[in-house]
Order: sequence, then structure tokens, then C-alpha cells
Amino acid sequence: MSSPLLLLTASHNRNFQLAELVLAASRTAGLPATIIDLTTLELNLYTSRGETRGPGAGFRQLHQAMAESGGLWICAPEYNGGIPPSLTNAIAWLSRAAEDFRALFNGKPVALATHSGGGGQKVLSAMRIQFSHLGCIVLGRELLSHGGKPANPDTVAAMVAQMQRLMG
Repeated sequence: MSSPLLLLTASHNRNFQLAELVLAASRTAGLPATIIDLTTLELNLYTSRGETRGPGAGFRQLHQAMAESGGLWICAPEYNGGIPPSLTNAIAWLSRAAEDFRALFNGKPVALATHSGGGGQKVLSAMRIQFSHLGCIVLGRELLSHGGKPANPDTVAAMVAQMQRLMG
């Protein structure tokens, strides 16, 4: 059995629904996938002063899912022109508390998606920069949706197929 696709959603509303759409398309394509809603994980807020408290109870689940995944699909809304705090916090804890931090990201294919109240392009660009910096292989195609533009099922299917090829 191949490694699963890990869908990380950084909000519990429209981006969670977007992740469920991707999950259904992945299953239809025969690609095992799972969702982690970062807003439900018990992760402490990362600060250098708070590092001694540790990441919190949800860290182990996140770390294990990241380690076992063959690819990532990030569904995140645009927050003030950037990446939402739940995603930034999760990456910060992984970088500080995981001994295998680089291995969690290096060479891992990543798909980017957003449902945002605004345009959404800024969060996609910010995530592209960050995940590329972390050593990921970021798909050129991305999924952008908002109130006036629902997610295109053909785009979802094409991106799932590309992830499936990259994950081998």
C-alpha cells in the first residue's frame, strides 16, 4: 500500500469542506488520503519563551501523519494577505520539536488550495514560497476558490492525478 496523501486544513469552515472535496476525489482515484484539521489539534502557541512547555498533546498525531505521508495537500484561507496562524504554528512546532524536521518536508510533493473571502492569491503565493523553502516539490497548478468561484472539480481531479504520479 502506498503512503497516504495528508490533507491539512487550516480552518474549520470552507477550507475543511474543500479538504473533504479533495478527500473524495482522492478516494475515487484510488489514492489513500486522510484529513487533519489543524484547528482541532491541541498545539500550544509557539514562542521562544514557551518552547519549554512543549508543543502540546496534538503534536504526536501531526508528526506521525507527516512522517507517514507521501504528499501534502494544504487547504488554507488567506489571513490578512498571508498564511493563517494555525498553519504557521504547526510548521513552527515541527521545525523546533521534530528531530526529523527536514525529512518531513524535503522532496515531498505539495498541492496548495484555498477558499478565501478575498482573492486568495496572496496566501497561495505565501505558501508556495514557504513550502518551497522547506524543500517540498510544490505543484505548479493550484486550487483557488471563493464565494463567487467554487472549486472546479476538473482542477481537483487533475491535481489529484498529478499528486498520485508524484507520490509514485
